[in-house]
Amino acid sequence: MKPYNKDNIKIAKILRKNQTPWERKLWFQYLRTYPIKFTRQKAIGNYIVDFYCAKASLVVELDGGQHFEKENCNKDNERTENLQKLGLTVVRIPNNEISNNFDGVCEFINLKVNEKLK
Repeated sequence: MKPYNKDNIKIAKILRKNQTPWERKLWFQYLRTYPIKFTRQKAIGNYIVDFYCAKASLVVELDGGQHFEKENCNKDNERTENLQKLGLTVVRIPNNEISNNFDGVCEFINLKVNEKLK
């Protein structure tokens, strides 16, 4: 079990109830029934990650347009580095890829899981 900030548990529950349309689509149309367990809005370290596969040590983050602004890019890079220090692989997927290339996103996630389980 990865360390986590207990204060984030309540926030994670709220985020699970208020998923973005892209998170909802990825969860209900793919990850929820994926053969290897994923969890959503998982508290890890001082963060809440969008999706987490413990068996593959994989974090999937969905990024809206605000993530491409310089200040947010820097925060995301720091977040990724800190999660990597916990032994996790972080993949970032832009929301528009969920909208425009959903099958490709699913194939990419499946590829990453399988790479990690080799």
